[in-house]
Amino acid sequence: MPSPRVTVIIATYNWSSVLRYAIDSVLGQTMRDFELLVVGDGCTDGSEQVVAAIEDPRVKWINLPKNTGHQSGPNNRGLQEARGEFIAYLGHDDLWLSHHLQCTTDQLNETGADLAFSLPVQIRPGGEVVSPIMPLIEYGFGGPPSCTVHRKTLTEKIGNWKDYHELKLAPETDLLRRAQKAGFGVVFVPRLTVIKFPAAQRRNVYRDRPCHEQSAWWDRIRSDQHFEAVQLVKMMMTGEVARAMPARKLIRILAGELVKRFILRLSARSGVRAMFWPVHGAAIDRHKKFKGL
Repeated sequence: MPSPRVTVIIATYNWSSVLRYAIDSVLGQTMRDFELLVVGDGCTDGSEQVVAAIEDPRVKWINLPKNTGHQSGPNNRGLQEARGEFIAYLGHDDLWLSHHLQCTTDQLNETGADLAFSLPVQIRPGGEVVSPIMPLIEYGFGGPPSCTVHRKTLTEKIGNWKDYHELKLAPETDLLRRAQKAGFGVVFVPRLTVIKFPAAQRRNVYRDRPCHEQSAWWDRIRSDQHFEAVQLVKMMMTGEVARAMPARKLIRILAGELVKRFILRLSARSGVRAMFWPVHGAAIDRHKKFKGL
């Protein structure tokens, strides 16, 4: 069997009601040369049955023997199985627009870059307005995994996703910065391709397992051929683009760095660093509790 051009990895854990929408958004891609690995993080619900019901030989189910607590674990298992030249990630509760794979891989080929970030937008809980997540690649900030595509050779050379317990950064930020440090080319794809529903903003979603937002937005994506343009215009009209401009983010980043340096200097004198500056793994653990995990 010839290798596909792209391997898509969906990491999932016990939220089968949204999983089908994510899978449908992959199967609806205009670029058809892919394999889809749905990797369960020790799933015990009906996720396997959702995948089994899909009659498409490109789709494969894998379930880890135990829960790792973060998508890094399933992502790494997916990388072990991947046969594609490119690797793309999609959160199980997120959606892709149909041009995501085509325009990201085209940009990588045209520029010769190794890692690409497209423009994702986030949906606030119960909200109608989408908010862009602007990348700041030059400062080591890309975007969530769902907007990330890279050549398989990148992780073969710099290593896979790291366990969040070992990091003081988000795993996706760590991956980007290791790639930059190793000299790999990184590029921004100026297209809206990802609709993200941040679980960290939705209390107890893993307990209640709703899917109404994904269902409603998937219907909009499929029914409106001008969906991307319409959302971009809405963001400009409501001021969401201005609020997310890189200049504003840069100011926040610089301010955060100043605060960080002050706290580190203070804690070095007092010996209570952990109290004031918890590692990123602790932050993820707090988000997991909020989400009902």
